[in-house]
Amino acid sequence: MATVALLSDEEVSAEALAVFNDIRAVRGTDFINNFWRALARDPALLKATWERLKDVMAPGALDPLVKEMLYVAVSTANGCSYCVHSHTASAKAKGMSDEMYAEMLAVIGMAMQTNGLVTGLQVPVDAEFQA
Repeated sequence: MATVALLSDEEVSAEALAVFNDIRAVRGTDFINNFWRALARDPALLKATWERLKDVMAPGALDPLVKEMLYVAVSTANGCSYCVHSHTASAKAKGMSDEMYAEMLAVIGMAMQTNGLVTGLQVPVDAEFQA
């Protein structure tokens, strides 16, 4: 259950509705997910978050699918179930296959295991790895 009410289009401010409309235009859908509806209580935060996300997730040196898969990996490590679900859906929409998903999960699991081991052991960083 959300800690704030999720605002409908009829309940949001004009500023928040403008952001919702931009989300719809950029994503080519009428769907506004619950994250944006929760942020709509603070239109300035909603706009700043959307503008930054739109910029970071745009095509660049990294393919948008790679960016979505990275988002899933970081969200898994951070324990954000909502983000895991929303960015997995987005990655699938951008072409992530079942095989890619399984391989990504294997990498996430391996990284979490070795990260835990090296953190617990407090292994010093090799000089060759330091730039």
